[in-house]
Amino acid sequence: MPEPFRGKMEIQRAAARTHGHGATETGVRPISPLQGAGESGTTAPWGEPVDDRLARCGRTARPPADRPCLVRASADAYGGGAADCLAEGVTSMSATPVSTDSSSASPAGTRFRPGRWYFVMLSVGVVLAGALAYIGISRRDAATSLANLRPSGIPANISSSTAVLMGLSPVPHQAAPSFSLVDQQGRRFSLSSFRHKVVVLEFMDPHCTDICPIVSQEFVDAYHDLGASAKQVVFMAVNVNRFHTQVSAVAAFSKEHRLDLIPSWHFFTGPVPELRQIWAHYGIQVYAPGPNADVQHSSMIYFINANGQERFIASPAVDHTKSGHAFLPAPQLTSWGSGIAQVAGDLLHS
Repeated sequence: MPEPFRGKMEIQRAAARTHGHGATETGVRPISPLQGAGESGTTAPWGEPVDDRLARCGRTARPPADRPCLVRASADAYGGGAADCLAEGVTSMSATPVSTDSSSASPAGTRFRPGRWYFVMLSVGVVLAGALAYIGISRRDAATSLANLRPSGIPANISSSTAVLMGLSPVPHQAAPSFSLVDQQGRRFSLSSFRHKVVVLEFMDPHCTDICPIVSQEFVDAYHDLGASAKQVVFMAVNVNRFHTQVSAVAAFSKEHRLDLIPSWHFFTGPVPELRQIWAHYGIQVYAPGPNADVQHSSMIYFINANGQERFIASPAVDHTKSGHAFLPAPQLTSWGSGIAQVAGDLLHS
């Protein structure tokens, strides 16, 4: 008998005697290294069938490293108990039974033992879940705080929600830049002509189909909300369209959007160089690429007191439909008109 197979037989006999499975030397036979998986039972990595109670050694002296030492192990190997490897030079043995089928399930009674990385990943998952929950709560609280945020210096009769909607903000008490232009009726006025009255000033495009018509409606609503005080308030706008500076252009816009129903309404226009100077003085940005193109411009409402000083500014805004049409929900439109009237009325009494 070749020496390598004689050594395997001795190992198997020693295992049978040591672990008391009732096996005898005559019950162990040499196995050909060419034997395949056709035999019943599990096949060892080098072709030797072994029964289900096998354990892999932690290290081996013989056979070579590519053929791990396999011996019969006691039943306690399946319960996690240690078993001595009887091969020469081996002092320890893993408690995990060997299976040559990588897709097979763990033997009955084997418990899942999470390793260090399992707990690390579990901890990371818990931390991430907590962080996401914190961010969600923080964003909700921030949104609530923003909705209740009230700019300082806003008149007491203006609600916080209206002030936020209008983007209402106080400005330094300085003289509003003066100008002299003609209105939709061809009459010339200077800003100083309206001293002792409150002025609500906006910048509009007479060909605008976006925000300007909506601001026009807000002006009409504000005029009605003012009631008897309306005669002390002047509503006006300065033209921002350098291609349409004619009096007829601003007159047509005023009539189309019912601004001419306001007795104190003035839509001013004039030579482009003068208009540009006024835009610059009030910080209005204008982009007019052509006579038939939409004019892009800043939309800003200035509230000027009876002494000709700037007191507040507001920032009109609109929504758009999917087709691109500008609109503002009815409640917001009403709030804008009411807010403009309230600010103007407050300046009348301050």
